[in-house]
Amino acid sequence: MPTFTAFTKLPAKDAAEALGLALEDMDPEPTGIGVFEIEDGSETWEVGGYFLEEPNDIELTLLAAAYGADPFVVSEVPDTDWVDKVRRDLTPVVAGRFFVYGSHDADKIPEGSVPLLIEAAMAFGTGHHGTTQGCLEALDRLASDGFVGKNVADIGCGTAVLGMGAASIWPDPVIVSDIDEVAVEVAEANVTANNLNGKVTCVEAAGFGHTKLSERAPFDLVFANILKQPLIDLSPDMARSLQPGGYAILSGILVRQADEVIDVYESNGVNLVRRDTIGEWVTLTLRKAG
Repeated sequence: MPTFTAFTKLPAKDAAEALGLALEDMDPEPTGIGVFEIEDGSETWEVGGYFLEEPNDIELTLLAAAYGADPFVVSEVPDTDWVDKVRRDLTPVVAGRFFVYGSHDADKIPEGSVPLLIEAAMAFGTGHHGTTQGCLEALDRLASDGFVGKNVADIGCGTAVLGMGAASIWPDPVIVSDIDEVAVEVAEANVTANNLNGKVTCVEAAGFGHTKLSERAPFDLVFANILKQPLIDLSPDMARSLQPGGYAILSGILVRQADEVIDVYESNGVNLVRRDTIGEWVTLTLRKAG
């Protein structure tokens, strides 16, 4: 049976969140609602609803007008086994020594690689995005240059693939955090699937805001693969949470946003070591002075 989606865009976060709440009162009501910032540097927000029946076009038009949004675009979505489709479409990712794969590709693990199992059904980053690949490649370079992480954190961890990468090549435990409760549950499931229980601790936190993070700081390596503005907001805490000489690997940054992020971090004493680009995305490797 087909389902329907209805999406719109608007420039203000508060209005977008309010419109998302207003969608809940529609008849037929949506089965799910999403409100998120578009990752193109435009500071535009997208609001979407998912419906089992075709939504009321007049009601959508009135809601868009009331909240200053673009007209909703309604699409019919055919009945598809999306998990099966993703499994077929997603091929393994090679990032330096790391091999990110789904269980359906378990027979393809190259000899001598560091395998990281991330199921296609798991949201929040499978390793195929340029930001995740860039961070894994930056981790591989640090390790190849002789760096050994003894106290590593991944802030905004999603699937925990970066933290698991560090825990797979170094002996000391790693801590990962995410603001999203579901992401933390996904991270915990992935840690178990990769036999890393006891080596990777998962906590729910905004930034460094958890006692387990503050107790373990300062770190010698911190990953933060999020978005430009959260990275900028995080910069003072990042500087405080890194030990002198400690590294930060940052991504979720578009090419045109990189200089602004670099400037903010360098103003906090965390200086650029290397800048790498995959497609439209940039990964920054920085190091705290000292």
